[in-house]
Amino acid sequence: MTDSTAVAGTTAAADPAPARYGGYPDLAGKVAIITGGSRGIGAATAAALAANGASVAAVGRDEAALAAVTAGVRQRGGRAIGIAADCTAPGDLVRMAATVVSELGPPDILAAFAGGNGMPVPTAQETPEHWRDIIETDLNSVFYTVRAVLPAMTERASGAIILMSSAAARQAAKSAAAYAAAKAGVIAFGRHLAGELAPRGIRVNCVAPSATENDKMRAWMSPEQRAALGASFPLGRLGQPDDVAAAALFLASEASGWITGATLDIAGGKIML
Repeated sequence: MTDSTAVAGTTAAADPAPARYGGYPDLAGKVAIITGGSRGIGAATAAALAANGASVAAVGRDEAALAAVTAGVRQRGGRAIGIAADCTAPGDLVRMAATVVSELGPPDILAAFAGGNGMPVPTAQETPEHWRDIIETDLNSVFYTVRAVLPAMTERASGAIILMSSAAARQAAKSAAAYAAAKAGVIAFGRHLAGELAPRGIRVNCVAPSATENDKMRAWMSPEQRAALGASFPLGRLGQPDDVAAAALFLASEASGWITGATLDIAGGKIML
């Protein structure tokens, strides 16, 4: 899919951040890109950043969903654009980055959150085609996104990059082996980037959520199955997109200014390494 820009929001400052997010005044006036921004964790992160005064570019493939996300931000007084792009298409992402610079200014924050193909597949039944597809959507897309955005950040010698990994990369789980491998690759990529970019003033960290309730989970699992899964966590519930958005805010802000190369497990206590 080629990229197309939605209508920009107002230039008014965003409303104070909801208490569930926490408030980070240093984010006001920053420019943030969120891939996978049309729903779930990405949409929640876009809303959270906008609530803290950042101008946000929500990136995804579903133009109608992007329009709903950006409209919500604007209704709360924030500034947002939606950009339709396929994160497995490097050309789309190069055009996306140029659009952000043109419409909002150089990016200060990148949340590379597109992906999430963790549907269980027994390895004995895995096909080379499906394996390559998962690696493309959950690992290669992260590289393509960073590659497109990084020039603007390195030119300014500042920025915060947050990558989306998964609890599947941290311990054995029921997700597909391809997904676990891709998300482990995201962590390794993030650590390498963190070391490479630290002298240039750019921090790189990962978030690694466990079971987070979203549209896909609701389609795959009955309410009873979701309740049982939530009860299996030490904290007794499933994760919610806002849980991950709150962590992303912290990693985007100067409150985490001496943290880079880290992976933050957002897993309800199920992962204790």
